Amino acid sequence: MGRTLKLASFNIQTGIHTRRYEDYLFKSWQHLWPSDKRLATLERIADFLRPFDIVGLQEVDGGGSRSHYVVQTEYLARQAGFPYWHNQVNRRIGRVALHSNGFLSRMRPDSVHATPLPGLPGRGAIWARFGQEEDGLLVCVLHLALSPRARRRQLDFVAEYIADTDHVIVMGDLNCGTKAPELRRFLARTGLTDPVPHLRTFPSWQPLRKLDHILISPNLTVKQIQAYDFVCSDHLPVGMEFTLPAALPLAA
Repeated sequence: MGRTLKLASFNIQTGIHTRRYEDYLFKSWQHLWPSDKRLATLERIADFLRPFDIVGLQEVDGGGSRSHYVVQTEYLARQAGFPYWHNQVNRRIGRVALHSNGFLSRMRPDSVHATPLPGLPGRGAIWARFGQEEDGLLVCVLHLALSPRARRRQLDFVAEYIADTDHVIVMGDLNCGTKAPELRRFLARTGLTDPVPHLRTFPSWQPLRKLDHILISPNLTVKQIQAYDFVCSDHLPVGMEFTLPAALPLAA
């Protein structure tokens, strides 16, 4: 039996801490203006992330004025003790907001890079590879578009990218449920599985829909997956515990 790892995927909404529908109105100014409460929210998120080995983040600010020029991925890495991190800026609004994805890891990846996703600018994916080429573990962190047509193009791109890799994890805010035609098509094409299709993650205070997913190759053994009752954003975080094949060692 190989090593067991804990993963999490979390849309942190740049630390705005939305807890009810009214907050979309009364806290909307925080999308452009700094708030002294944002760092306190990030501290809570860092505490939550500390037990995990690999984390994918969405709706991260990459160092705009609204976040006091703090690169939130780097901040969470330092506060939660992750030695390896990567921030992907997908859309800039001047110096005010740098919309980003984030990646955190306790193990040293052999490579990390980021690519834009097809469609209008502003969406991207981070790719972290542990081990060598097709025999290693490939982790993808992404945040898909709102429209089904754009999501289909983006998922087609991801399917092409992972086609020659045996051990794959795709995680993020997919902006659709498991029954969405574009996601069903992606799962059928790639062979990835969604271990708990009916897990609800949105809105965090009264979850009705599953927007946040961790999809995994069937040759990786899932021990546990859950949405955590941690209301610190308008999404709930999703966590997974899984076991690697014994022949797939990772660097410390």
